Amino acid sequence: MQPKTHQNAPLDERIAGALVGAAVGDALGGPVEGYSPEQILERHGGRVHGIVGPWHGDDWRTARPLAPYHKGDGHVTDDTLMTHALVRVYARVRDHLDAYAIADHLVPDLMTEPRWIPELESEALPLQRIFLAEKWLVTRIHYGHADPREAGTGNIVNCGAAMYMAPVGLVNAADPRAAYAEALDVAGAHQSSYGREAAGVLAAAVAAACTPGATPDSVVSACLALAKDGTRAAIERVCEEAARHTDFESALRPLREAVTPYDTVGPDYRAPSLGARRPSRLHAIEELPVALGMLLVARGDYRHAVLGAVNYGRDCDSIATMAGALAGALGSPVPEDWAKTVAEASRLDLWEPAATLTAVTREIFDRDVARRRAHERAFAALGGPECSD
Repeated sequence: MQPKTHQNAPLDERIAGALVGAAVGDALGGPVEGYSPEQILERHGGRVHGIVGPWHGDDWRTARPLAPYHKGDGHVTDDTLMTHALVRVYARVRDHLDAYAIADHLVPDLMTEPRWIPELESEALPLQRIFLAEKWLVTRIHYGHADPREAGTGNIVNCGAAMYMAPVGLVNAADPRAAYAEALDVAGAHQSSYGREAAGVLAAAVAAACTPGATPDSVVSACLALAKDGTRAAIERVCEEAARHTDFESALRPLREAVTPYDTVGPDYRAPSLGARRPSRLHAIEELPVALGMLLVARGDYRHAVLGAVNYGRDCDSIATMAGALAGALGSPVPEDWAKTVAEASRLDLWEPAATLTAVTREIFDRDVARRRAHERAFAALGGPECSD
């Protein structure tokens, strides 16, 4: 299979591809989240190849364990709600973010601004939809008055921060190291240990994918150059396995086996082990390595990468969110029919956040250039080399 990417895509197209691609992946993965590939196969009479309805059909309002959320039919989940919230923070600050920006802007956004919540089919505060690991932000920062840089300590260690960190990578397009550093700062308000590390590496991956001429292999190489401890080991092992496959069907079980030694949740996703989601230098979240693995299997093709992530099951809405962001940033087009259906079903303008973030990214780059020139002049005055401009 040949990759379907536009390696010379301009910044605005890459940002739109990443953000729309993440939202569409999220919506496709939502209805099968928490199940195994075998259960998905049985429930749908084959693999999922597009937007599907709720797992329990018309009983979604009351069927456990998902009630009262309408997962399916093109509805995005909290991954997209948090991603769009972070874009709004960038739109307010119009510069690089840190943990204090999360405290000053993201937390109030979650707890004071009612918005349309697709899975609830009503307006509500985002705080009323997000998962407990994200509610932690409000508990620790707003009520507990924790130092935002350390507020993530004590939270469960999961993909909560990584799932919405694509905007950090886009703001730092083509600069993975800067994206990694900024995401680690931002994610300190939310996560610790390998959850925080995954946020940094996901942002770096998105930044690397925006580099002209980038490929899935170069994205993985950028991740391995920055990732630490169990996160690096898990990515390396999963991607070694992914390189052996050209179709997601054959990769589903091998990728799960490759990430298993680093995953703390255990074989039953809905019944985590007693040691699950605790800080460790030996472990990693499952979602990021698998998303990178599916990107490799798909050779960067958006449709193939996202469908591989969706049919992997487990936390597949977040895996598909990450895979979709990466494939979109590489320039692989998001299927127009999927994007249109998700936008209409979720009652969200999926393209407006991308336009906003593109404008902000250009402003930040101009600020970065001015700051860098000022530093060069100051350093030259200390006897260093003359400024390049």
